[in-house]
Amino acid sequence: MRVLILSWEYPPVVVGGLGRHVHALATELAAAGHDVAVLSRHPAGTDAATHPTADAVVDSVRVVHVAEDPPHLEFGERDLVAWTLAMGHALVRAALTRLGGWRPDVVHAHDWLVAHPAITLADALDVPLVATVHATEAGRHSGWLSHPLNRQIHSVEWWLAQRADALVTCSAAMRTEVAELFDIPLDTDPGRVSVIHNGIVPRAWHVPARRITAARRRWRAHAPLLLHFGRLEYEKGCQDLIAALPRIRRRHPGTRLVVAGTGSQRPLLEELARERRVRRSVAFVGHLPDDDLAALLRVVDAVVLPSRYEPFGIVALEAAAAGAPLVASTAGGLGEVVRDGETGTSFAPGDVAGLTRAVAAVLDDPRAARRRADAARRRLAVDFDWTRIAAATAQVYAAARAGGPRELERPKIPTGNVFGAPH
Repeated sequence: MRVLILSWEYPPVVVGGLGRHVHALATELAAAGHDVAVLSRHPAGTDAATHPTADAVVDSVRVVHVAEDPPHLEFGERDLVAWTLAMGHALVRAALTRLGGWRPDVVHAHDWLVAHPAITLADALDVPLVATVHATEAGRHSGWLSHPLNRQIHSVEWWLAQRADALVTCSAAMRTEVAELFDIPLDTDPGRVSVIHNGIVPRAWHVPARRITAARRRWRAHAPLLLHFGRLEYEKGCQDLIAALPRIRRRHPGTRLVVAGTGSQRPLLEELARERRVRRSVAFVGHLPDDDLAALLRVVDAVVLPSRYEPFGIVALEAAAAGAPLVASTAGGLGEVVRDGETGTSFAPGDVAGLTRAVAAVLDDPRAARRRADAARRRLAVDFDWTRIAAATAQVYAAARAGGPRELERPKIPTGNVFGAPH
C-alpha cells in the first residue's frame, strides 16, 4: 500500500514518545514492503532561510520536513492554535506541490495537531483517513476543560475522531476513553476503534559493560536506588513518589531517588522534596542522553512510574527492555503493560500508601523482583514487537473505507467534568 503519514513530530524533531512511535511504525511498514511517505515539520522557531523544506528518503521512508511560514507565530500557549493551523497549511501545500503524481491509498494522522491537513488531504484525495489518538486533552487534565485553549483542543480531537474512517488507540483503556469523549458508538460499531499497543526495539537498550560500571560508580551506594524518568508534569505523578519517599526510607534507610526528565512541575517537585525533608535524597538530573539512561536503568533497584494519567506507558517498555524491576500505577495503559505480580508490582493511581507498599515489596525481595523483571523483558518480543504492530496497522489500513467529506457541527462541551457527563 501507499501510506501517507502526518505527524507533528518525526526525527530529528522529537518532543516526546510520539515522534519515536511514528518513526518506528513508518520504518517497519517500509520494511514490510509498503510505500511510505511522512509529512512533518522542522523545529519550532525556524524558517525557510535556516531550515528550508527537505525531501529525502531515510530508512526507506520518504520524509518531507516542511519549512515554517513567514508569520511570527510561536509554539506556546499564546499562539498554539494559530501556529498549528499555519503548520497544517504548510503540510497541505507540501503534499500538493512536492508529492507529484504519488497518490496514497490511505492517510494516517497522529494526534490533533495534524487534524486539519489530514482531513483536507483525505477529503481531496478521496482515500480513507486513519487516526491514532495517543492521548486526549481531557485525560491530561483529569476531565476538566476549564480553559478556552483546552476546549479548542478537545473540539479538534472530537472532529478528527468523528471524521476518521478508522481509529487506533494504544490501549484498551484509551479505546474506552476515546469512545466516551468523542461520541463513538462502540456498541453498534465495535470495529471503529482498534487497539494496537506501542512497541519497542529491545536491542537499542543494550549497554556496554563499561557504561554500567560507570553508572554504578556514580549512582550506587549501599542503600537502595529508585528511578523515575519521563516528563515532569502533574499527570505523571512524581509528586506521589516524593510524598511516599519518607515512608520508604523509614523501612529501607538511605533509599535515594533519581528523577530524570524535564517539565513544568520540576520547581514544585523540588519544593515538595524540601517540605518532606528528603531533598538531599532526591537527585533531579534533567534530561539524560539515551546511553546514560540505559546504563542507569541497569543499576537501579526499581523504576517507579506513579502516573495519574497514562494512555500507554512507553517508559515501562524501556525499563523492561533494560531489565529494571517495575513499580507502576494502574493508570490507563500502564495497567495493561505492567501485570501486577507477573511483570512488576502495581498500585492505584494517587494511592501514596499503595505506592509505598509496592516499592517495599521490591526492596524486601530483590530476587522475586528480578524474576518479574525477566518476565517483563521476555514479554516484549511477544506483545510489543514492531513487526507485529506494523502488520496490525496495515490490516487497519486495508479494512478502512473512505467515508468522504463530512460537515460536522461543533461538539457540546459540558461545563463540569467531561468524564461521565452527558454530551
